[in-house]
Amino acid sequence: MTAQADTSSTQTTEAARNPAAAAGAPSWGALAVVLVGTFITVLDYFIANVAVPSIKNDLSASSAQIQLVIIGYGVAFTAGMITCGRLGDMFGRRRIFVAGLMMFTLSSAACGVAPTADALVAFRVVQGVSAALLVPQVLGILGTVYSGAQRGRAFSIYGLVIGLAGVFGQLIGGVLITVDVAGLGWRTVFLLNVPIGLVTLLFIRRVVPESRAPAGARLDLPGAITITMLLVGLVLPLVEGQEQGWPVWCWISLAAAAVLTVVAVVHLRRRAARGEHPLLDPALFRGRTFSVGLVAMTVYFLAMGSFFFLLALYLQQGRGLSPLESGLMFLALGGGYFASSLSAVGLAAHLGTRLVVLGPATIAVGYTLVGVTVAAMGDSSTTLWLIPVLLIAGLGMGMTTGPLTNIVLSGVAPEHAAAASGAANTAQEGGAAIGVAIAGAVFFPALGAAAKVTDYSHAFEIALIPLVAACVAAASIAMLLPKPARA
Repeated sequence: MTAQADTSSTQTTEAARNPAAAAGAPSWGALAVVLVGTFITVLDYFIANVAVPSIKNDLSASSAQIQLVIIGYGVAFTAGMITCGRLGDMFGRRRIFVAGLMMFTLSSAACGVAPTADALVAFRVVQGVSAALLVPQVLGILGTVYSGAQRGRAFSIYGLVIGLAGVFGQLIGGVLITVDVAGLGWRTVFLLNVPIGLVTLLFIRRVVPESRAPAGARLDLPGAITITMLLVGLVLPLVEGQEQGWPVWCWISLAAAAVLTVVAVVHLRRRAARGEHPLLDPALFRGRTFSVGLVAMTVYFLAMGSFFFLLALYLQQGRGLSPLESGLMFLALGGGYFASSLSAVGLAAHLGTRLVVLGPATIAVGYTLVGVTVAAMGDSSTTLWLIPVLLIAGLGMGMTTGPLTNIVLSGVAPEHAAAASGAANTAQEGGAAIGVAIAGAVFFPALGAAAKVTDYSHAFEIALIPLVAACVAAASIAMLLPKPARA
């Protein structure tokens, strides 16, 4: 009788925490709705890059203000995700997702009507904070709503959406600026989010169940402050250093981030030992799947995010393509990404963790072939020769993003779902920031003061070398992941 009562109590607790699981197989409506939030937040990072020249001219913005339009969003986004993920665990992932989406929609509208460059910078920071509230809840919701094969499929579609938002960001931005809807110019890049956000808000409560950690969890405020400062100290100099010539403050900031890392680790361990709900439970990192997977994810996104940056530079500044023409070239990456993402669940079932070894290895081959093709093209051949090799790189990206995310989060307990998702999202964004810093540190010195096509080609080829090395490293790290247990 006692055992039955205990079982009933456990089931009741789980039903309260995860009503979708208690109700049986959940619908795919929840996936569709929350992934809209993922798409627009990732899209907004890439799409704003295309609008930079128009913003500079229209608002008479300085170079520093233009940089802050991009950097303010990225730093606020990256630095806030772990803390905001924990807020979802405590107060309800759907509730925090709704709050984040409402803020993102309003701040997008504010960006679209910003009268000055300083106002636009401020609204972009608010957008970044809103994205940090919203994005960690997506993986937390998917991890608790779906299980088994459904969860793998959901994470694969999540990976597809991440890639497509990055790939199509430049294309969508180029189309909007070229078409110049209602004479709004660059403002449509931000105003696009408003109708999307409003429609999504109408459906959230209908299709997305609420989920949260067990009652009693509290926010680790000292941990939140320490980790946020750590991430700002790490990400800000990485995204600003190359542009400013690596001034002294960048190195001081990086050194402070290293010190804060030690402080954060000591604090989290002490809080966990006292049973006081640390911001990130150190127990998460004791499992080899989460810890090794997180490192592999960071290195992988280092190679992926920086390639988008380099390819856009080469196509637009080196080859003279317009944002729209450059965006169309990115469709080759998107085609490969889309094709392999659709088959990722089936491939993962047959290959297991070998898929996330094969994926980065395929990207390494694709990047190498891109470099060889660029060298063979010279300064007169059409860029269409890049399409087949970009397709190969895209195939590798689609094989990696969703399956690796599924592996990293598959063993996380439901009560830590959003916090772990925040760590995974931070690894993605932080890895991309590190990659751009490394790529820029190689590309710009190799380019020098020259502006010929052949000089851009040479700099692009040289900058691809550390990216290929990062892909090989990601594949090697993924080999350390434990093999899944057989049924």
